[in-house]
Amino acid sequence: MPRQLKRKKPYIVVFCEGESEQAYTDFLKKEFKDVASIKRPSSTGLFEEADSKFKKDKSYRDYAEVTDEIWFFFDVETKDVQKWDSRLKIIKRLRSLRKKPGIKVRLLMTTGCVEYWFMLHYKMFTPPIQTVAEKERIIAELIEKVPDYQKGDLHSTSKIAHNYPEAVKNSKRTLSNLLQDGLPSLDDTDERNCWLCRNCLTFSNVYEAIDFLTSLQ
Repeated sequence: MPRQLKRKKPYIVVFCEGESEQAYTDFLKKEFKDVASIKRPSSTGLFEEADSKFKKDKSYRDYAEVTDEIWFFFDVETKDVQKWDSRLKIIKRLRSLRKKPGIKVRLLMTTGCVEYWFMLHYKMFTPPIQTVAEKERIIAELIEKVPDYQKGDLHSTSKIAHNYPEAVKNSKRTLSNLLQDGLPSLDDTDERNCWLCRNCLTFSNVYEAIDFLTSLQ
């Protein structure tokens, strides 16, 4: 067995679609601070935002060489189906900002609204979540569980997030259930992520970030 060398904490930059994703990221930053350095911009924004920051902002551009992972934390919705090709171009550009090894880009996706990922902290279910009414039902159900929940509120989001082992277990099932619908693989590949973004069936794969962080402990 090779002797254990003290491992450098991976440096991870997280781009969030909304303030609720930001609050959950802040929980992860605190919860896993001993094993990973997690940074997020104060503003929300996804692929174009990341592209711009790593091109123009010194505090990102100058750190590209030490950036291990870039995460995008967002909802998968039918209105965004046509965006995959342009997003993939940005993903490939970001990977190449560091040579050997390239930067790992993770897509942390949840169908419809992030509150579905939050509900997976309490139970396993796969309802349709594309219409406004369907999303409102999920949020109402979450408020039944966590009456003080508000979008972007760190206190109530942290309360939910502490139950992440249950969410990991449930969200893995949401993804494996899609194999029977034609999901090409459970592995994190561009082909799989394209399929998930274009089919908009109910799932969350945010567990992949948590699996990675817990593997560092």
